[in-house]
Formats: sequence, C-alpha cells, structure tokens
Amino acid sequence: MDFSIQDTRIAILGLGYVGLPLAAEFGKHYPTVGFDINKARLEELQAGVDSTLEVSSEELAEASLLTYSSEIDALKSCNVFIVTVPTPINEHKQPDLTPLLKASAVIGKALKQGDVVIYESTVYPGATEEDCVPVLERESGLKYNVDFFCGYSPERINPGDKEHRVTTILKVTSGSTPDVADFVDSLYRSIITAGTYKASSIKVAEAAKVIENTQRDVNIGLINELAVIFNKLGIDTEEVLKAAGTKWNFLPFRPGLVGGHCIGVDPYYLTHKAQSVGYQPEIILAGRRLNDGMGAYVVSQLVKSMLKKRIQVNGARVLVLGLTFKEDCPDLRNTKVVDIINELSDYGINVDCHDPWINVTDAEHEYGITPVSTPEQGAYDAVIIAVAHQQFKAMGAEGIRSFGKPEHVLYDLKYILPAEATDLRL
Repeated sequence: MDFSIQDTRIAILGLGYVGLPLAAEFGKHYPTVGFDINKARLEELQAGVDSTLEVSSEELAEASLLTYSSEIDALKSCNVFIVTVPTPINEHKQPDLTPLLKASAVIGKALKQGDVVIYESTVYPGATEEDCVPVLERESGLKYNVDFFCGYSPERINPGDKEHRVTTILKVTSGSTPDVADFVDSLYRSIITAGTYKASSIKVAEAAKVIENTQRDVNIGLINELAVIFNKLGIDTEEVLKAAGTKWNFLPFRPGLVGGHCIGVDPYYLTHKAQSVGYQPEIILAGRRLNDGMGAYVVSQLVKSMLKKRIQVNGARVLVLGLTFKEDCPDLRNTKVVDIINELSDYGINVDCHDPWINVTDAEHEYGITPVSTPEQGAYDAVIIAVAHQQFKAMGAEGIRSFGKPEHVLYDLKYILPAEATDLRL
C-alpha cells in the first residue's frame, strides 16, 4: 500500500494539554479535525480561547486548516487518526483504559481502507495492539495490517513550559509495518523542528514512554527518602543537595509532591504489565509508595512543629498556597496537594487553599475544594507553600507571613524562600 503525507487529512481525538497543541500545529499544514466530546471545550476553542493556556489565541488563529467537532461524521473524511485522550489510573491504582477504548470505538466507526491510527496516550507495552486494535477491528469490520494500520508516538508535553513546546521536543515515532513507520515518522517530521527518532516497533515506543516518567519517579522517590532521613538528622536537605550538586554527574532532583498526569501515573502502567507476566516490581513500587506518602509526611511534620509552638491543632486554621500539580500552570490533574488538604482535615484542621492559576469550578468539580480568592491577613496558624507559583515568589517571606497569626508555622515545600525565613522545609 502506498503511503504519502501529501493527501493527509488528520483527526485528533482529545483536545486537552496534549491534543490541542498538536492539532494547532498540524492545522497549519493539513486539513485537521479537532474532536472532543466536551462541547464547552469546543465552544471556547472556536472562540479562540484555550483555558489550559497551552495555545495562544494567535496560535489558534494561525491554524487555518483546523476545525472542531464532536460528531463522528466529521471524522469520516479523515485518513489519519491521532488519539490523545487521558490514560488515568483507578482508585485501586490500576490502569484505566476506558477513555482510550472509547476513542478507539469512535474511530472504528469512521475507519476506512488504508487509514492509519496513531496513539499518543501513555500506555503499557502492548496496549496499542492488544487492547486498542481489537476494538478498531470490531467496530470497523476491517483487518489490522491488511486494511488499516497503526502507529505510536508518545506525547512529551510539559504543561506550562513555554520553552519546550510540541515542535521543539524530539519525537519518538513507530508504525505497525516498516512502510507505516516511515509514514508516521515523515508526518511528524513535517511539523517537529527538533526532529524525530524512529523506534523499531510500537512496543519499543510504548515502553520508552512509560519508563521516561518512571525513571523520574524513582529518582524523586530516592530524594524524598533522603529528605526524611536528613530531617531526622537535623540537616537541611537543600544544603546537602547543593553540596552534592557540585559533582559533575550528580542528578539535580529535588524532594516534593509527585502528581500530574504522567510521573505519578505512568509507573503504575508499567508495574501492571510486569505483574501480568509474573514479575513483581520492587524498586518502582517502592518509589511509588514513598512519593504517594509524602502528603501525610508533610502534615505530620507540620503538626509536630505546631505542637512545639503550643499551637492548638484541632480547630486550627491552615492556609495552603497552591493547588495545581506544578508551578505556573492551571493543571489540576492528579495533584498531590489534595493529599495534604485531606490529611489536615483528618486532624480537625480548617483548611483554606489559594491558587491564582486555577479555575475554581474545576477545583470544585474534581476535588470538592473551593479555593479562597484572597486569604485573610493574620488569620492562620500555619501557612504551607505547596506550589512555587511566581505570584508566591513575588510575595517574599514578609508577604507570605502576613497571612499568619503572630504565632504561626511557615512550611516551605518548594524552597522558594531562604532557609532562615521559614520554620520548616522539606
């Protein structure tokens, strides 16, 4: 079968942090349909507004070949389908492929002879061909690698990062046959200025994606454990890391909360697959346990510090600065700040959360948390800097402490203040 990017008509399913930037780039060069089941999301994009702040109004306007739809009929003219839906975990920390399989079913209804389906969502090795392809075959009545073909090109979007954008991050590509691999690679190479890397198979590309964030997770888990040890020894963790960082090959990881759509989720996809073939991962799950327990550890340290200052814990008021999973972006997905808030509530503490970046409706919908728009001055028994937003950095120690009562605890999780300006650091 002859594959050429010249007549490519693209559909991108899922217009979140991953899909929209990709759709905007492809929409500058190819007829592109941005497909999403969230009609409110489609309406804001049609009005030239991206609430995730990943794509500017000017960039949306430049994508002159990009249209938006929630109707399956709009997909039927397309011959390349790119899936960028979320791949979360459930309450049992098991992979939840529901969005991925639903997207595959939608594509199956529009799939035609010679079409190519490319997945970007993070999965475990084998998921594309073992889980998604059967759905495509069932819904379309077509045969894999005879009538239609697949590729996998893992997303590498870093929310809030204005330097590393979709076009400036090297892209891993793969395909279900050598010809399809060449086609997928050339398609992405036509928009990715940083270039591409063609993996030898779909499974290799899937595995490469899932270990990128697993590696970061394990490294942060190590540093979190070191922070716990150094706190017990009365040593400042940041000072230790600065000293160790003078060695040329020391990796500059820092302790903290590990949330978000990737680092706190991807390792569970890999461990799930490992367990399914009879191997019980040890290091990966140990890192996960450490990182998942950091919220409780932070609160235990805060409570001890409050008691030392003879501050009544039950009924106390605590201000948490920041709710997003990382600084300077509105992304609330899998934020571990929620762990801190829930743990504080278990102690009978009244918690206010303030975050200038978030959509209040999203916070209420996702977590049942209603952030305060302006924290009260002099009202809190403790203040936790949970996210290093630029607005909090600009406040400085004096501005942040102004929220506290005359006797209060200031806990800086993000090292945005000098050690001497805080009561606690992670």
